Amino acid sequence: MTLYIAREASKLWRRICMETKVELSLLAEKWKLLLAGVFFQYLHGLAARGVHYFHRPGPTLQDVGFFLFPWTFHPFIFQSKRFHTVLLWCRVLAFLVASQLLRIITFYSTQLPGPNYHCREGSKLARLPRPDNALEVLLINFPRGVLYGCGDLIFSSHMIFTLVFVRTYQKYGTQRSTKQLAWLIAVIQSLLIIASRKHYTVDIIVAWYTVNLVVFFVDQKLPELPDRTNASSSSPLLPLSTKDKESKTKEENHKLLNGNSGDATDWRQRTQVNGKILEDGNAVRADSAMNAN
Repeated sequence: MTLYIAREASKLWRRICMETKVELSLLAEKWKLLLAGVFFQYLHGLAARGVHYFHRPGPTLQDVGFFLFPWTFHPFIFQSKRFHTVLLWCRVLAFLVASQLLRIITFYSTQLPGPNYHCREGSKLARLPRPDNALEVLLINFPRGVLYGCGDLIFSSHMIFTLVFVRTYQKYGTQRSTKQLAWLIAVIQSLLIIASRKHYTVDIIVAWYTVNLVVFFVDQKLPELPDRTNASSSSPLLPLSTKDKESKTKEENHKLLNGNSGDATDWRQRTQVNGKILEDGNAVRADSAMNAN
């Protein structure tokens, strides 16, 4: 039993080392894209904080959602891992940046009076005093500035993150029940955001069709992620397990015994007659005719 545990632990450690080596090599290649995507998250927060200076409290807009919803109201080391973590995150960040860029443009175009309770008239948090210096703006007054922001409404940042991750798992995930649960959570979260007065209903509706359209069109422009289950034999980065090696060896031996070079373009039927491998049935008939003479 002890020997079995030691052997399995050794396999697990080798697997972790191999996966780490592969991901680090991809990270060395894609680090600029990842860094740009992460840095834009700060820029998005900075823009959301900046619009708070422009916010002016006013009467809460009429919103049908407010009437309907009152205030009371895959792992790193698994063999089944299909896609590399670095490449998948590059794709996720591309979706986030495109959606957040549109969001920044919309909430700076028109500032709506915030529906949240700390954004209403009479609240000291509804308007920000002028900053004393640029550093005060750049630091975003974290976390208070994030929790009590006003004016960054159309469209919901919460729904951007939720829908981007749900759409990504919908395409690259494998568990059907998890996909269905994720969409259900996205719907429930939409209702809870309205009920908590974080956003107007229009913010949620715009987020639903905008983010889905952004993900669809950006996904068409990006190169497809290589599937490890199909590319493991051709990619030098991916180590083959013992099972994969044995399967590959058996497949190659089978091809050699049948006279098939393994080339996908070499589709001609081959027949063995008198110790000779012939290309097709016509050659068999020709050889038979020669023997008869």
